[in-house]
Amino acid sequence: MQIGTIHIDRPVLLAPMEDVTDAAFRLICRRNGADIVYTEFVNAEGLVRDSSSSLRKIVIFQEERPIGVQLYGAEVSSMVRAAQIAEEAQPELIDINAGCWVKDVALRGAGAGLLREPEKLETLVRAIVRSVQLPVTVKARLGWDRSSINIVDVAKRVENAGASALTVHCRTRAQGHRGEADYSCIPEVKRAVRIPVIVNGDIRTPQDARNVFEQTGCDGIMIGRGAIGNPWIFKQMKYYLQTGKVLPSPTLSERIELLIEHLQLSVALNGERPGVIKMRKHLSGYLHGLPNVAHLRAELMTISEAQPFVERLHEFRERAFTTTDLTAL
Repeated sequence: MQIGTIHIDRPVLLAPMEDVTDAAFRLICRRNGADIVYTEFVNAEGLVRDSSSSLRKIVIFQEERPIGVQLYGAEVSSMVRAAQIAEEAQPELIDINAGCWVKDVALRGAGAGLLREPEKLETLVRAIVRSVQLPVTVKARLGWDRSSINIVDVAKRVENAGASALTVHCRTRAQGHRGEADYSCIPEVKRAVRIPVIVNGDIRTPQDARNVFEQTGCDGIMIGRGAIGNPWIFKQMKYYLQTGKVLPSPTLSERIELLIEHLQLSVALNGERPGVIKMRKHLSGYLHGLPNVAHLRAELMTISEAQPFVERLHEFRERAFTTTDLTAL
């Protein structure tokens, strides 16, 4: 798959996720095999207004590369200006969010709301492509709802407008995260366009990864919620795709060490209290499957300082069988 200067065979990408894919998590995922990572959703209006929260989201570290900045907005002029501002951060690509299903975004014409106005989406993509030197990509859903699935038309339009790739979350806007992803449209999308097509949705295991590549003929896959608290999934998927063999799950000790590494990055980049609090959404994933973990998780959710957080994890590890393979637990 090639996007601009990026050339990777069967890449496994980290999806942009609001309040999840901050720099700390992106770095952890890159260290564990993610081929391309994305920022959180960046509000175009916020960038144009010099909002500090929006500007923080486009701070990029060399180790994260290749990285895409994902923008969302409903106004073409604001999206164009935001893309130009984002370009100054020197990401490898700019991604347009045409898939966010949240009401406050979609019902205002941004995110998945653009799927109800495919002509506007085409105009938006073309305007951004003409305004920046970076590759421009689009992340969309199958359609607004089951009665208005239009991803093939959307794919043709964004390619015609100059997009360098298309990612499809294989649910409708109406589904949100409910129900199962439907990959049945992807072969038709692939036949309709020449740009790379990346599939997102319900890809949680190495076997899922292989099946999606085989069933759809897609060029890449994107992992979202399945990576939260589970960043080693990228390494496992890539190894399976290359060899057909399953890497063993990380041991209890390895999970704890990676959780601490993530915590330390989060604190270094966000400050102590915010950095610790940001880790709470990742705890269930990191601790999933560990023995007698419910009390530990509940206790960690109340801690807002790094040292007691780490000390509690060390205490837990010392009391456990640190060499036990988690697949046997």
